[in-house]
Amino acid sequence: MDPSRVGVTDAARKLIEQLKKQYGPLMFHQSGGCCDGSAPMCFQVGEFKLGSVDEKVGEIVGCEFWMDREQFKRWAHTRWTVDVVPGRGASFSLEAPHNLRFLIRSSLCAVPAGEAQMQDASNEKQA
Repeated sequence: MDPSRVGVTDAARKLIEQLKKQYGPLMFHQSGGCCDGSAPMCFQVGEFKLGSVDEKVGEIVGCEFWMDREQFKRWAHTRWTVDVVPGRGASFSLEAPHNLRFLIRSSLCAVPAGEAQMQDASNEKQA
């Protein structure tokens, strides 16, 4: 787990702190894209059932951030910043009643040369 992989904007931090006061301990799960697009979803700890395919990829504002392992592999070379914008997303996430929604802003990470060469070799074997 890379602690710098997931960041948070000041606006999102403020909302997360507000939600923690209202609901207690929270966790995030990065949605895989079905009903909620690719939105980070915020739940009370224990209200979202993690599976064997989920992997903890970081923490924001003291909240664990989880993602499906296969999705994490596809997003392996990005850094994510959780932000918040006006508007209600189609989700069960705790910010929805506040007419706000969390979203991910991402940027590419540099890939070390040795790792990039290993990935190229792996991709060639699969082709």
